Amino acid sequence: MTMDHIKNEEQSLENAGSLLSSESILGEPEPWESWETQLCLWSIGIGIAGLVILGVLVDLFLLPK
Repeated sequence: MTMDHIKNEEQSLENAGSLLSSESILGEPEPWESWETQLCLWSIGIGIAGLVILGVLVDLFLLPK
């Protein structure tokens, strides 16, 4: 490897690091972000409640006592 090649690699790594750490890449949050977050939380809550209800029903009707 030549010294120029090594310097170019180091420079490109520094540039990539500064670009990744920059908040301008992420941009502004989307306008529906809060609605989407609430939708995800409700979906997770409904899924957990469904698992609990299904578990109780399986315990009551399917498992031997």
